[in-house]
Amino acid sequence: MTLFQILTPSIEKAIQALFDVTIGKIEFQSTRKEFEGDITMVIFPLLKVIKSNPVELGNKIGNYLVENVPEVSRFNVVSGFLNIVISDEYYVNFFNEIRTDSKYGFVTPSRSVGTEDKAVMVEYSSPNTNKPLHLGHVRNNLLGYSVAEIIKASGKKVYKTQIINDRGIHICKSMLAWQKYGNGETPESTGLKGDKLVGNYYVAFDKTYKEEINQLITEGKTEDEAKKQAPIILEAQQMLLKWEAGDAEVISLWKMMNQWVYDGFAITYKNLGVDFDQYYYESNTYLLGKDVVQIGLEKGIFEKDPDGSVWIDLTDEGLDRKIVLRSDGTAVYMTQDIGTAIQRVKDFPDVGGMVYTVGNEQDYHFKVLFLILKKLGFEWSKNLYHLSYGMVDLPSGKMKSREGTVVDADDLMQEMTDTSQKIAEDLGKLDEYSTEEKLKLYKTIGLGALKYYILKVDPKKRILFDPAESVDFAGNTGSFIQYTYARIQSIIRKANFDYSVKSSVVEIHEKEKELVKQLELFPEAIQNAAHNHSPALIANYTYDLVREYNSFYQAVSILGEIDLEKKIFRVQLSKKVADTIALAFQLLGIEVPERM
Repeated sequence: MTLFQILTPSIEKAIQALFDVTIGKIEFQSTRKEFEGDITMVIFPLLKVIKSNPVELGNKIGNYLVENVPEVSRFNVVSGFLNIVISDEYYVNFFNEIRTDSKYGFVTPSRSVGTEDKAVMVEYSSPNTNKPLHLGHVRNNLLGYSVAEIIKASGKKVYKTQIINDRGIHICKSMLAWQKYGNGETPESTGLKGDKLVGNYYVAFDKTYKEEINQLITEGKTEDEAKKQAPIILEAQQMLLKWEAGDAEVISLWKMMNQWVYDGFAITYKNLGVDFDQYYYESNTYLLGKDVVQIGLEKGIFEKDPDGSVWIDLTDEGLDRKIVLRSDGTAVYMTQDIGTAIQRVKDFPDVGGMVYTVGNEQDYHFKVLFLILKKLGFEWSKNLYHLSYGMVDLPSGKMKSREGTVVDADDLMQEMTDTSQKIAEDLGKLDEYSTEEKLKLYKTIGLGALKYYILKVDPKKRILFDPAESVDFAGNTGSFIQYTYARIQSIIRKANFDYSVKSSVVEIHEKEKELVKQLELFPEAIQNAAHNHSPALIANYTYDLVREYNSFYQAVSILGEIDLEKKIFRVQLSKKVADTIALAFQLLGIEVPERM
């Protein structure tokens, strides 16, 4: 039973007994450092219903708690705040309850079928098949994967998905350039990952396109005319028409080059440590939603213009008119997204909500999408969430994929591994490691640094990512937390006595108490992170836990303690902190090293 579960009914009972009054919510907060106490009750809200001064009121409630609640040992009142001191016995008992729970803080998904128990589908990654994944995709994947894991840990069933943008003019550009300049080369013949090879041809197309535009401008065309009349763009448009008509040769080329990309993506996803339960492809979904437009017209939700195009008027909602079907009957992205959302619920009937991990430049799009689905009467539309995130910059500046200066995801991961190797070698603590162990550790530290640096920031904020700064063994970094975990593993390896037995310790050190209090917050941190779709809350909880542990480590002796009961308790406490770090980092997709 948590402290809140003990104190809330006890205080309600105290107020009823002392003042014959029933109150609503009781407000708690952490006790300020300069005062004695473990938890503080805010008195001021009670003054609306109880005629008294706050100090007198606090003293009466405090005395009642000391006399009637075994867990409360003493109290003090400062102005309108009742600072409550909890007994050591409570913290020892609480720790013994959670000590052997290997999934402490995690909630097993319910088997009931209420709305609140429905599954959640989390969409992330959703790349184009004309280039490799880049730095922006890294933040997207890390956020989406972590939010999915956090929601799962909070007690819901989760499906991870993505929709792959595998069709359209941009895909044809890579295909056409390969046809023109590729000389039949393949990932096997070049030794390149398939997504890199295809991406090179996307860049090659853009180079030729620019040259042709410049040539047409010198011949007297305007820039706009040149862009539309450049021979290579006209060829790409012709190829798209052939694809849409099902031309066998174009379809064969499309399937081959897309497969190269999928094989390349699979390697990147594996190295990044993310996975998916279901894939959707735009080539299968781009016609979805057109039938829904007809239903919307019949219900009066959509309106048809004289030219035959179909719109929805959202001006009364503070938005604008949005097209959902062009005059030639072709779908727009909004139509596809409407159809895909509906299709997903058909495919997974237990889904009651969706999370879309997409950059903040699409904020408006998702406001409109969710509103349309609500107006169409889908019950689950109220449980749709846009996990909007800011751009990631490197000190060198913004990425531009068409010019071939994209910050490649694979290169970034390799750079992080190399950076961690350099720092680890400078520290010179890996002499007894085999080459294989060293390489694994460099990757664990490097990727841990990358993931933590990105995930510790609120998703909505823009990030300036500095690879060197992220691999720092001091401060709020993944490396610092991994180092603390490894330090605890070293303590456990050196513990040459049976610490599996329940300790009979009764009184604990203030630093031990603070550490147990921090552990007590973990389940709440998971629920808050799930509710707010924010891995940053887990990252920063873990940092606070590690800081508290290091403060404890500096203040008390662990293996050097003479009293065996205290020594057992301290090793157990250290182990539980390490286990909680591992669980928290699991939610962030970060591995923890046994040694560093």
